[in-house]
Amino acid sequence: MIEYLKGELADLQPAEAVIDCNGVGYGVGITLNTFSALQGKEGIVKLYISESIREDAYQLWGFATRDERSLFLLLQTVSGIGAATARMILSALSPQELGDIILSGNDKMLKSVKGIGPKAAQRIIVELQDKIAPLALGASGGEKTAASAVNTLNDTVMEEASSALTMLGFSPAPVRKTVQKILSDEPDAPVERVIKLALKML
Repeated sequence: MIEYLKGELADLQPAEAVIDCNGVGYGVGITLNTFSALQGKEGIVKLYISESIREDAYQLWGFATRDERSLFLLLQTVSGIGAATARMILSALSPQELGDIILSGNDKMLKSVKGIGPKAAQRIIVELQDKIAPLALGASGGEKTAASAVNTLNDTVMEEASSALTMLGFSPAPVRKTVQKILSDEPDAPVERVIKLALKML
């Protein structure tokens, strides 16, 4: 089992990071929260790892904090929630936000995440309420605010947001249309905000 990867950040996209560990590049699926934590970093970084092993695929998932990884694994204990859906939830909500939502039973906020219907939201809350409290989730010290990327060029934001949403499983045409609409309303929005808004609209 891989506990973490520590190496040079060779490439960073909103949905994937490549970590160079002694000349071997590991492609790691990441959430939008982890993307925010890694943005602007150079040199050596550390990601906590979860492995998804199937007959037809081997996927590494990386997280900036142990809390986020713990939530990623807990979400998958709920019937009907797989790794892709867990990443979707943790891209739309921070670990602290998700913990608060589950503890308060706020299924309305959970239903705002793409792919989470009323029954799934209720299952997540009912099955995880007792498991969330021991985590004592706190704000991630390494995360940046959305404002940190406010100067990102509009076309770069368009490409990165569209690429990330496509990697998350959405069709390219509606993705591009949605991203264009968001950027027409908020031209200076950073890529993190664009993706979070798009996840609620697609």
